[in-house]
Amino acid sequence: MIRFFSLSSGSCGNCYYFTNGEVSFLIDAGVGPRITRKNLLEHELKLEDVDFILVTHDHIDHIKSLGIISSKYSKPVYTTKGIRDALLWNMCTRGRLKGSLHLLEKDKVNNILSVKVTPFDVPHDATETVGYFIEFEGHKITIITDCGYMTPSVLEYACLSDTLILESNYDSDMLKEGNYPYQLKTRILGESGHLSNAEACEALMKIYSTRRGRLDNIFLCHISGNNNTPEKCYNAALEALESVGARPQDMLLAVLPRGVPSKMYSL
Repeated sequence: MIRFFSLSSGSCGNCYYFTNGEVSFLIDAGVGPRITRKNLLEHELKLEDVDFILVTHDHIDHIKSLGIISSKYSKPVYTTKGIRDALLWNMCTRGRLKGSLHLLEKDKVNNILSVKVTPFDVPHDATETVGYFIEFEGHKITIITDCGYMTPSVLEYACLSDTLILESNYDSDMLKEGNYPYQLKTRILGESGHLSNAEACEALMKIYSTRRGRLDNIFLCHISGNNNTPEKCYNAALEALESVGARPQDMLLAVLPRGVPSKMYSL
């Protein structure tokens, strides 16, 4: 059994935890080390027992505490060459990751302990951004946290999963009518920005209709605090899935909260 929870999801910080009871890992480390430790302890888990950290990209909300956690707790960090090179110079990680960085090849299966990890390119305006397709304890998990648009490759990896963690960042009307500067609105709306609720819904319909197996769990992540609400993205996703024949009783659909931990899920 895989246990999973989000320590935080969104521009305020991103960090996701997975364990099968023997191997444990984090995806991103954008939450302060004391809060990370506290959130784990609330589930009788220890930061010291985390085996490794995967990194999706070098934006601060994903790596703010990566250098501190990796160096203080001697945690190996796995990522792709482009992200590795960026981490060597980033103010959050510079000088803190000596000897702890390990390279992953994109679009290839990389074995880390008992976990099979395949990074794949995701369009976003970081130095380099990847999603991860993870095979762990018989489960197939795809995580796509910051994505300007769904490329055919991103869709293909999503279709392989039985657990999907997918960005649903903003409601288009809220963003366009809101008080963000024009330049920021343009960035978010662009092909290197973020997925809207409508774009996430379109992707979910395609994924459900062409999935390679069961789709048991869908977690909507990286919800904007200013341009979205959990209710808007949940209701839109539910309606989209029902329109292609999905039944709510056959799967879990949940929104991962901003800035606070989610509940613990069993996958």
